[in-house]
Amino acid sequence: MSSLFSLHGYYDNPGAGRRETRHRRAGVVRVRLPERKTRGIDTLVFDLQDIGCRSYTYISTMGKCMEAAAENEIQFVVLDRPNPLGGLRAEGPLIEPQWISFVGAFPVPYVHGMTCGELALMINNKGWIKGRCNLHIVPMRGWTRNFTWNETGLRWIRTSPNIPRWNSPHYYVATGLIGELHGPETGVGGSRPFEIIAARGVSASTFTNYMNSQRLNGVTFSEYRGGSGGGSYLHIEPDASANLTAINIYALAEMNRELRTNLIARSSRGKRDMFFKCYGSASIQSELARGNGPAAIVAGWADDVAHFKSERKEYLLY
Repeated sequence: MSSLFSLHGYYDNPGAGRRETRHRRAGVVRVRLPERKTRGIDTLVFDLQDIGCRSYTYISTMGKCMEAAAENEIQFVVLDRPNPLGGLRAEGPLIEPQWISFVGAFPVPYVHGMTCGELALMINNKGWIKGRCNLHIVPMRGWTRNFTWNETGLRWIRTSPNIPRWNSPHYYVATGLIGELHGPETGVGGSRPFEIIAARGVSASTFTNYMNSQRLNGVTFSEYRGGSGGGSYLHIEPDASANLTAINIYALAEMNRELRTNLIARSSRGKRDMFFKCYGSASIQSELARGNGPAAIVAGWADDVAHFKSERKEYLLY
């Protein structure tokens, strides 16, 4: 081993911008992000725990590593790991070409239901990166597509500061989109990241009653009050069959109604663009402006998701 590359520091604790230098025991150089210069490396190994959501940038990082491997003609190996959301859940909007970015690097649904190894095969064969790398997948043993993390028997190690628990990916999917806008709070930075949806001026009781009235199977809401804001705590069962991405859209529509505003339009351009990049499209702003309800918006994802599930079949390993 000549180098270690990591996304949040080797121990997941350095301050922003801090550069690690050398591991005390192993004696190898540690750098925060892979650089183009791969001199002296003959195999680049990817061994990161992803969470199964397009906007979580570990698969984007994998794509950049694959490009570096192709450019420098070195082997790229993926040590495959479980998708904590399972391999059956695929939902949410696809991404339009003009919104491709590091928080949405590939044309897959917001929740894709694939492992990193499977995605690497699809990325490589579909030509979604510059060049084609010499790819090798080391598959898992004993994992099946119906497993969520709690069924693997494995210990969860936080993948980043705001994904501390094995079920955090479920909450990330449910509130990560609306949290990109100005106004809504989702608990990020606190003890329950992504487990809250609230905003100043929102009635906790009205909002919670509305969210529960949507009868999202396996998901319930209880009243949250913090400071001058109100909203809900989320409670997601491990086997919840509800469309978790849809929670963002129902919450956004109800907050717009209660606050008599358009949270997308009133957000700064930077926040609005980040929301569109994560969502994969700016169409939702015009859909809401035309009076389209959240159920219609969510239903509009179905055909693209069905097409994707058909396309991904040849790349599934489990």
